[in-house]
Amino acid sequence: MQTYAITGQSGPELYASIGERGPKLGPTRAIAHTSFKLTWSRKYETQGDACVLVSARPKLAITYTLPEPAKSLAGATRDHWETFIAGVHKHELVHGDFIKEMVKKIESATVGLTVPSDPQCRKIKSEMTKRLGALSNAQRQQSRDFDRAELSDGGQVHQLILDLVNGG
Repeated sequence: MQTYAITGQSGPELYASIGERGPKLGPTRAIAHTSFKLTWSRKYETQGDACVLVSARPKLAITYTLPEPAKSLAGATRDHWETFIAGVHKHELVHGDFIKEMVKKIESATVGLTVPSDPQCRKIKSEMTKRLGALSNAQRQQSRDFDRAELSDGGQVHQLILDLVNGG
């Protein structure tokens, strides 16, 4: 997990600092962000004139970036902050779960993949790229849909923000 420092001693000040310092995602800033690095150890075998992906071991590193007050908080603000950050962290863990699900789907979609007339195991890589692109796009859409629901009026993260700003 990574953090970025925010300032303030009240809920509104903390949330304003998040808006100024949060991770930049395109033109806007986010409260928190989940990123990942995925690499693979793959073993291909030629079977006759076909190429088969016989194994694929993922190496996945997920990084959660969350805000952290630069100074200790007191009283009600501390309590509201702890509730807020626990909820935001829980939200980001769901994004991490989506990523882990995608990795499992990639394994299922590629291990055992056989491409005929590919003794040099070149065609199989372009076939895998097509499959992986679709799975990656689906994971990104799932994350966008989840964020939209959580940040919409009445959504879990929206409520966390309101509670922090109005109560802390």
